[in-house]
Amino acid sequence: MSAVDFGRTAADYARHRAGFPAALLERLTPYRIGEAGQRVLDLGTGTGSLARLFATRGADVTGLDPAEPLLEQARRLTREAGLSITYVTGAAEETGLPDASFDVVTAGQCWHWFRGDEAAAEARRLLRPGGRIVIAHFDWLPLPGNLVEVTERLIRAHNPGWALSGGTGLYPRWLTDLRTAGFSGVETFSFDVDVPYTRESWVGRIRASAGVAASLPPPAVERFSAELTALIPPGDLAVPHRVWAVVARN
Repeated sequence: MSAVDFGRTAADYARHRAGFPAALLERLTPYRIGEAGQRVLDLGTGTGSLARLFATRGADVTGLDPAEPLLEQARRLTREAGLSITYVTGAAEETGLPDASFDVVTAGQCWHWFRGDEAAAEARRLLRPGGRIVIAHFDWLPLPGNLVEVTERLIRAHNPGWALSGGTGLYPRWLTDLRTAGFSGVETFSFDVDVPYTRESWVGRIRASAGVAASLPPPAVERFSAELTALIPPGDLAVPHRVWAVVARN
């Protein structure tokens, strides 16, 4: 697969990629994560969907991402939501932010793009004593014969180097990253939800993925979009997804 650059698909990313459901915050409440006044750093924030969830709870949120086009979309969406979030350009492995300056560090749908051992060590440096890290994912679920399985098959046909198909939405390797970095109290949880899409929004969502517009040239993206559109019947769709998270303490 060609080098992935989500900045190339920032508009589709902002418009069509469903953010984490608010139910994630409810699951984090017993860990005292996402409280008003907490300083939260969202690594790999993208268009800021997870950052905005925490901001709605009154947290003081900073979103960090290496792709400035995504941050431009994040700033726009944050303004439109009437929220206040600080967005900065940087890498999860070396943020350049001060030691022990956050109560919570989060990473939503992005840890697989990091050098995990370095990102975990950086998160420990940034967290205050007793602070928490949350690594979360929100993945579509390919089930036999469903829309996701058909879509993944088409992505592989257009981009044979794409290696992210067939996922279960579970990421046990991230637990090793956290324990190796010295985090304790490691716990995980998951729950499944169906996400509503239309044919147009599902095609847009898939364009905004690593295997399509983030790595294929524009003509190939247009061909892919036309083929996927032809495969999907009109009407409302309910696409199965899994939310998974690991929480640990500094």
